[in-house]
Amino acid sequence: MMPVQDHPAGDRQGSFTGGGRCAFCVWAPAPDVIELHLLSPDRLVPLARDEAGYARTTVEGIGAGSLYWYRLDGTDLPDPASRSQPHGVHGPSQVVDPTFPWTDQGWAGLALPDYLMYEVHVGTFTDGGTFDDVVPHLDDLAELGVTAVELMPVAQFPGTRNWGYDGVFPYAAQESYGGPAGLRRFVDACHRRGLAVVLDVVHNHLGPEGNVLAAYGPYFTDRYRTPWGDALNFDGPHSDEVRALFIDSALCWVTDCHIDALRLDAVHAIVDHSARTFLDALAEAVHTRGAALRRRIYLIAETTLNDSRLVRPRAAGGTGIDAQWNDDFHHALHTALLDERGGYYQDYAGIPDLVRAFPGAYVYTGQFSAFRQRSHGNSSAGVPPDRFVVFAQNHDQIGNRSRGDRLADLLPFEALKLAAGCVLLSPCIPLLFMGEEYGERAPFPYFVSHTDPALVDAVRRGRRGEFAAFAWEGDPPDPQAEATFRRARLNHHLKDEEGHRTLRQFYRELIRLRHAITPRGGPPPRAQAQDRDGVLVVDRTAGAGKLTILYNFHPRPAEFAVPAHRPWRRLLDSSDAAWGGPGAAVPADVRAGAMVMLNPYACVVLVEP
Repeated sequence: MMPVQDHPAGDRQGSFTGGGRCAFCVWAPAPDVIELHLLSPDRLVPLARDEAGYARTTVEGIGAGSLYWYRLDGTDLPDPASRSQPHGVHGPSQVVDPTFPWTDQGWAGLALPDYLMYEVHVGTFTDGGTFDDVVPHLDDLAELGVTAVELMPVAQFPGTRNWGYDGVFPYAAQESYGGPAGLRRFVDACHRRGLAVVLDVVHNHLGPEGNVLAAYGPYFTDRYRTPWGDALNFDGPHSDEVRALFIDSALCWVTDCHIDALRLDAVHAIVDHSARTFLDALAEAVHTRGAALRRRIYLIAETTLNDSRLVRPRAAGGTGIDAQWNDDFHHALHTALLDERGGYYQDYAGIPDLVRAFPGAYVYTGQFSAFRQRSHGNSSAGVPPDRFVVFAQNHDQIGNRSRGDRLADLLPFEALKLAAGCVLLSPCIPLLFMGEEYGERAPFPYFVSHTDPALVDAVRRGRRGEFAAFAWEGDPPDPQAEATFRRARLNHHLKDEEGHRTLRQFYRELIRLRHAITPRGGPPPRAQAQDRDGVLVVDRTAGAGKLTILYNFHPRPAEFAVPAHRPWRRLLDSSDAAWGGPGAAVPADVRAGAMVMLNPYACVVLVEP
C-alpha cells in the first residue's frame, strides 16, 4: 500500500518516523515478483511477502516528497493506496509529509440535525479550480447559513476535468485541486468558521483510466457488474483485504484530513451477500474512529433502494449509517414543479407524493414501480426525518439532464423561491447545490478529460444512451470538450445583480427561519402534510407553538381556509415585494377561520401568536 504516515489510518500499516525512515506496505498476491522502485536516487528494494500476500519493507533515506513505484514482474505501477499522485494517474506515487499545522484542535464537529449542506465541485466552483480558491468564499457561505460544505469526489482522477466519479486512487486528493496539502488547508479553514466538511467517496467502482488494482490482486469480481464497470470484490475470496483497503481509505480521510462526514456514492451498486457486509464493517470502523478522536463523524449514503435498514441502528438490525439521500423527495418536488414524466419521473405524481415525502419518508414503500417494472422499497416508519437528506437540485439531477440545465433555466422566479421553501423548511437535512441560492445559470453537464480516444468515444455513446428514456431533444454537450467544463464554472458576480441578489437574500431568510423554528441541537420537528386543491399544507410544531406552511404549486392564485380555533400571524410570504414578488397576498395578521389568498407559486408561513 502507501508509505505509512504519522497517524496511520489502518492497523495493518507501519510508521513514517521522519528523519528519512519510511515503512511501505502493499497487498499484492498477483505478481510473481514485487519490488519497491525508489526515484532520486534511483534504486530497487526487494519486498518480502507474508502468507496473506502483503509485501513490506522499511527504508532509510526517504523524505517527504520522494517519488516511488511498485515494480510488478518488471512493470512499474503507482501505489494503489497512494496518498499523492503529483504527475497524474499514470505517474509515480509520492511520500506525503505527515505533519500539518492544524488550528482546529477544539473542533468536535456538529450534531447531524444542525447540518445544512452545500454541495461543491472544486474544479468549477471558481476559475482557479483549487481547494485554496474555494476558501475565500467560505465566509459568504457561513453568512448565508450553511453549516457543512460537501465536496464532490476528490480522489485522484485522470486529467484535470472530471466530476470525480472516475477516481482511481481512493486515498489521494486530486493534484490539480491542490493535492493533500490543499485539502487539509481547506478543511482547517472550514473548521475555523464553524463549517463541517463532507467528502463524497466512491466505494462501488473505480474509474476506467489509470486503475491499477487488478494488477496487484483480486480487487474486482466478475460475478457482478455495476453500470460503471467491474464490481469490487467485497464478498468473494480474498475480500477481507479488499475491504481493508477501502475502509482504511475512509479512516484516512477522517483521521489525516479531519473530514467530518463521508457521503457514500451509490451504495445500491455495492453487491455484497456477506452476513456482515462491507457497509456494516465500514460504519462500525468509522464510528469507532470518531469515538477515539472525540469527534462527531457521520456516514451519509446515496441509494436508490428505499431500504430503511440502511439507516436503522445496528442494535435494531440495521446497518447503522447515519443518514441517506432521499431521491423520492426530489422526484416528487420536481414533478410538482415541472410537467416531466420521462424516465424515473413517470413514477411520481407531484403533490400527492410530496405529502408522503415531506415529513421525512419514502414515497415508495413496497408498491409497484412502473419505471422499474417491479415493487420497490420498504417502510421508513419510525426513521427520524434528520436521517434523510433532501434537495431540489444536486449534481446528478442537474448533470443527468441532457444539457445539464438548472432549475433557474426551467422555472419562473417565484417557483424558484417555492422550491427553496420546500427544501429549507423541511424537517429533513437540506442540501443546496452550488450557486442555486442566487439562481446560477451555468449548466452542469457531465465532463471528463480521458486520454484514450476509444474510452472517450464510449463515454459519449453512453451519455446519449442514458438520456433516451427521457425523450429530451438534441445531443448532450461533448463530455470530453474543455468548453463543456468551462461553461460549468460559476459566475459569482451574479450574486450582486438584481434578482439574483434578492433570491440569495430569500434563501438567507429561509435559513434564519429554519433555525428559529427548529432549535439547534433539539429534537427534529414532527410534520404532517396534506394536499388540498393543489396547495401543499404542512403542519409543524415550533417550540410550544404551532406552525402552518402553505405551498401553492399552481401558476394561478389559490384559496386556503385558515384553521378556525385560533388567530394566526404571518411569518413569511415569498411573494412579498421584499423578495422580488408581486406583493404579499396574505395579511400580517389572520383571524381564525379566515379565507386567505395565495399568490401563484407562493410559500407562506403562519404561526400561532
